Amino acid sequence: MKFLPVTPDRWPDLEQFFESRGGPKHCWCMVFRPMSSSDRRAGAPAKKHALAQTVAANTPVGILAYDDDEPVAWCSIAPLETYTNLRTRSYVSDGSDTDGVWSIACFYIRSAYRRQGMTTQLIKAAIDYAQDNGAMVIEAYPVDYDSPSYSYMGRIGTFQRLGFQEVGMAGTRRHIMRLQL
Repeated sequence: MKFLPVTPDRWPDLEQFFESRGGPKHCWCMVFRPMSSSDRRAGAPAKKHALAQTVAANTPVGILAYDDDEPVAWCSIAPLETYTNLRTRSYVSDGSDTDGVWSIACFYIRSAYRRQGMTTQLIKAAIDYAQDNGAMVIEAYPVDYDSPSYSYMGRIGTFQRLGFQEVGMAGTRRHIMRLQL
């Protein structure tokens, strides 16, 4: 496996991955990113366009896992400031300055690669990528194993095993967890 950041030259890989069978083509990982309300209501094509523009602007959006040259998994990791809806929904644990804080917002793993430790590998690669780009803190919003929703944000135990500490809650299901780098 190799883990690479999504850059403008890798946009075709991300596009192929999201549009593949079962891929996250309904959201285009724009749930927490800035979009106008009219574009949000316009659906998947507008979300795809917005993510493509973000990638074209060299704004970090996440990493892809590759098995040989085939993208097989995704982790949304980017500076917290680029996730405006994470901030406006008060997911930031203490309201403090967000400089140097990067957030892991979601995962998507092809079914053939699930239950094999891929989430752990993605988190480790995301930490390295964020740290290489100046992150001082990684924040994530996982749920308990029995949570009926938001599993795309990961499970709390996975983050605990990697040294993340719980610092609060975001609503009733999402735990706010931080890793100080």
